[in-house]
Amino acid sequence: MYRIVEGTNRERYTMLIPAMLDAHFPLLKYAFYSPDYCPVILENEEGIGDIGLKYVNNDMCYPAILNIGQMIAALQSGAYDLSQTVLLMPQAGDACRGSNYTGKLRQAVERAGFFTPVLSLNVKGLEKEQQVRLHPYMVWRAFVAVMYGDLIMILRNQIQPYEMQPGTTKKKVQYWFDRLSEDLCKGRRLDSFSMQRRFREIAEDFARIPRTHKPCKKVGLVGELYTKYCHLGNWNLLEYLAEQECECYVNGLSWYVLYYIDTHMEKEGCLMKQAYRMGFRFILRIQRSMIAAIRQQGLYVMDDFCSFKEHARGYVPFECCIGDGWLMGAEIVGHALGGYSRVIAAQPFGCMPNHVCGRGLYPSLARKLNNITITSVDYDSSGSPLNVKNRIQMALDFKMTV
Repeated sequence: MYRIVEGTNRERYTMLIPAMLDAHFPLLKYAFYSPDYCPVILENEEGIGDIGLKYVNNDMCYPAILNIGQMIAALQSGAYDLSQTVLLMPQAGDACRGSNYTGKLRQAVERAGFFTPVLSLNVKGLEKEQQVRLHPYMVWRAFVAVMYGDLIMILRNQIQPYEMQPGTTKKKVQYWFDRLSEDLCKGRRLDSFSMQRRFREIAEDFARIPRTHKPCKKVGLVGELYTKYCHLGNWNLLEYLAEQECECYVNGLSWYVLYYIDTHMEKEGCLMKQAYRMGFRFILRIQRSMIAAIRQQGLYVMDDFCSFKEHARGYVPFECCIGDGWLMGAEIVGHALGGYSRVIAAQPFGCMPNHVCGRGLYPSLARKLNNITITSVDYDSSGSPLNVKNRIQMALDFKMTV
């Protein structure tokens, strides 16, 4: 396994990656290290929407505008040696505009006057000549980072609203990010048995944080990946909900990984299909261990993917699998069963998978599920933050009936 030594610049190229996953990228960045690449998760935020609109048509979905704007701004900053810099853009690889991000990024880079290579990250074999070569140790580090990211995100979101001493949970999150980052760098304690022990250790540590019993409104968040997991895409939604004394549950990324394998990998050839099925079963087993560790501390987490999918049967059509597809509707069912009666659906304006597979189901789900309200919120470069907050506030002020 490639041994990571941060700050030494041993790698040949600096790889710039747009911010996408707030709770996962502090660990997931270590998956991109190799003898060729030193990853940098971009943190520049000021004016990236305006820069993106300068080089991308405003009909392109909002995440693309922000991602491309953030990377162009980084190239313009002068902070990187452009002769030794590459850009990385992940792709879902299905019938979503997200599969066109790399092409749009290349056009934007050229229009901005740069010649920086653009690499693609996907598992569908798109743009093979520009695709990042994934080594087994990179895939394993990514898997470990996703599972730990899920665990810490779920624990933080449930404990932080009730902490007696403000800032305690934030310090705990950073403490574990530091320890897990060291393990990922050194390639130690990354086997499945060590992970399961860590799950219990981390859950027990978070559960020891002193908490009050003040009443908080329970809010579930669903939607497109970027607007669900990135504060840039949802305009600091979690921070706003915290100010309104809400407990917000965001389901983990591992559910999306299993959903993607379940819906997108069935079209692969026989040998690849068998490999993906083995991977699915392994990830599911580790996910169940993570869930058990959380529940042992009396905290809430959605059921493992297979049970989660079964609970959604009859509520959502499983044929809807473009983009986030039926996963959004299934998560709403999960929120309803878990007592999160207010659900915010965050989506980029004009995102067809969200509007068809997501918003198209909301009225039906609201009728079938008892005592739940679903509020759809669109995020767009031309949108108004005030209007978004007003819609969210209406959902929070809605009087729930028993």
